[in-house]
Amino acid sequence: MSTTRRTFLQNSTLAAAGISIVPRHVLGGPGYIAPSDQVNIALVGAGGRGKNNLKSLLPLEDVRLRAIADPAEYWDLSNFYYRTYAGRLPIQKFVEDHYGDDYEVATYVDVREMLEQEKDLDGILCATPDHTHAYISILSMRAGKHVYCEKPLTHNIWEARKIKEVAEETGLATQMGNQLHSSNSIRGAVELLQARVIGDVHEVHAWVPATRWIESLKGMPATGTPMPQGLDWDLWLGPRTDRDFHSSYAPVTWRDYWDFGCGAMGDFGCHDLDAAVWGLKLPAPESVVLHPAGFSNRDIAPYGEIGYYQFPATDHNPAIPLTWYSGGLQPRRPEGLPTEVALPRRGSMYIGEKGILLYGGREGIQLFPESLKTPEREDPSTLPVTNGHHRDWIDAIKGGPQASSHFGYGAHLTEITLLGVLSLRLEGQKIHWDAENMKAVGLPDADVFIEEPVRKGWEMA
Repeated sequence: MSTTRRTFLQNSTLAAAGISIVPRHVLGGPGYIAPSDQVNIALVGAGGRGKNNLKSLLPLEDVRLRAIADPAEYWDLSNFYYRTYAGRLPIQKFVEDHYGDDYEVATYVDVREMLEQEKDLDGILCATPDHTHAYISILSMRAGKHVYCEKPLTHNIWEARKIKEVAEETGLATQMGNQLHSSNSIRGAVELLQARVIGDVHEVHAWVPATRWIESLKGMPATGTPMPQGLDWDLWLGPRTDRDFHSSYAPVTWRDYWDFGCGAMGDFGCHDLDAAVWGLKLPAPESVVLHPAGFSNRDIAPYGEIGYYQFPATDHNPAIPLTWYSGGLQPRRPEGLPTEVALPRRGSMYIGEKGILLYGGREGIQLFPESLKTPEREDPSTLPVTNGHHRDWIDAIKGGPQASSHFGYGAHLTEITLLGVLSLRLEGQKIHWDAENMKAVGLPDADVFIEEPVRKGWEMA
């Protein structure tokens, strides 16, 4: 039972007995947050993404980070994108320094032990490698915890279906960590698409510059390397088959291996397909094929890719082809795009019957021709206001509106993304997708990637 619900029931009992209750914030002075308003959160996955999430979560005055669970005691991420130190001990210090006044955070190696011991937790934030997202999220929801999970929501399509099912069964507050979903820029693009400012959309293009972390990677490690001190490697592996530790697996570069990560497609699809899926209300695609650029195989993700989704006609749109690019590849310039306008380094483009919408993420939105920029399309204001990606999740925990990238939506967006990953894992084979039966038609080899086998003890049924 959450702190808020427990306090509500206690207060209701007192009120029925004729005992008045003075709010604690009145006694405590300005800025005091009553215990009934406090949300107790645990971080699962104390790496670079975990720390970045905390930078958004810790400033929220009605949130307290109570516990941390991670198999690693310490990671040196100074030579990676994150430029920091992480793991249980550095993140524990980071949190305790933030709160000050001898604040103590409980630390655990195993998330299962944490859930057994920390009964007063209201929610968990999962920022582990992709291959453990589903297990941790489902385990936490089964324990009655609200869940925020980094993208992609899951590592395979069966997990996406399962995590959505459990979220619906439990009714808990959920949010997938595609933080751009709560940005003003994507919401502006979605509103323009839903307002049909460029008319029926006939083509969509989305691209990211992301590549593989280890450019020279050609295969699985033949031998292991020394284990970092304080790492429970068996727990880090989670549902994956046992193998020796290798420094190319962790930290960070696990994304290059299909067993653990999902390559650039999985890393960025839930960000850069979001505006299209949301704004055009795209269903499951009829077919998907992604062609790898550079070396890849059934173990190793490619350097880049170009791929083609075909979405069926719906009540909202005609049939729409969507092309995906990574590794520096970009679409050809369409007619109607002025020669002086450069394509953003990362972005998406929507070609409609009336014109072009070019969306560059934080670089903003551009419409062509200029005649589309009329008062008729200014401030459509069709979407609920967001107070921030993490704030919206906390508000949902406290009984507010459902967060906008809840697991129902997040699972759908993740499945679309993972269909591209599935084609890559099948070395560029075309997927004709039977969404109802969760099958790649005529490709039995796909089954082992749609629902991956797991080690004993890590089942998610």
